[in-house]
Amino acid sequence: MPYRIAVAGIGKIARDQHLPCIGKNRNFTLVAGVSRSAKIEGVPNFESLAALKASKLKVDCLALCTPPAVRLAMAREALDHGWHLLIEKPPTPTVGELLAMEAYARKKKRVLYATWHSRYNKSVDMAKAKLRGKHVDFLRVTWKEDVHKWHPGQAWIWEPGGFGVFDPGINALSIVTKILPEPIFVDSATIEVPADAATPIAADIRFKRGDGATADLSAVFDWRQKTGETWEIEVATRDGLKLHLKNGGSILEINGKTAHKAVLREYEDIYAKFARLLKAKKSEVDPSPLQLVSDCFMLGKPKVVAPVG
Repeated sequence: MPYRIAVAGIGKIARDQHLPCIGKNRNFTLVAGVSRSAKIEGVPNFESLAALKASKLKVDCLALCTPPAVRLAMAREALDHGWHLLIEKPPTPTVGELLAMEAYARKKKRVLYATWHSRYNKSVDMAKAKLRGKHVDFLRVTWKEDVHKWHPGQAWIWEPGGFGVFDPGINALSIVTKILPEPIFVDSATIEVPADAATPIAADIRFKRGDGATADLSAVFDWRQKTGETWEIEVATRDGLKLHLKNGGSILEINGKTAHKAVLREYEDIYAKFARLLKAKKSEVDPSPLQLVSDCFMLGKPKVVAPVG
């Protein structure tokens, strides 16, 4: 019997990815939408989780696609209703909230799946396998795109807790934290914040190894690139291995030669994984990408730049 799933937060990512992938996955049946301002055609719609619960509609799980700032309270409410949870990235504004959400799901004996969609890619899996046991001494992340293309009219991204350029940047960090054989840590950062915003439009980050060994590890995020997207990760190891992930991690080059081109099925794979977790009654929560973002804000030097408008 398919899991009966509701979607809360009917914005761009829900319409572009979650709803189509739920529709294609026979393990799920969409039963409701929850939003104060939008509706999903063909199913009942409610303005709140409380209204959905009061309707007596049978729900097994909830995909939470709202902005991160409101998720902890909504997650607790959904868990109180007995629903399992899938949450869009970034999961929460702070690491503390994510850990609290994880603990509450454990207390309620419900599955919590904090997704990192950029990890679901065979090229990323191959890069992880190639780097296993290696000593990484070079990392360069270049993640640039146009905010107006990917977040049109979304004011929340410029508010405290809205992440700014770290909303796409955390996708890169989710790949980095998956493929590297050991953790890296933020050493320093410069964070460029528009004069009319609370969150950054660009960031230049330097990382360090935990063992203190010399390494050139960096990332540049920028939301001001008007032509196309640059989503690339370059890694080199002490023994001469060079990996280059392109196109958001879908293309892997090894020592200058194309090793794999993946067909992007990130959200399809997310819902396949969610079904497996529900069946096994297991949660999956990895705070490491969010921890790196939090550390960038903690250690970063702010620089005021031109208003975003």
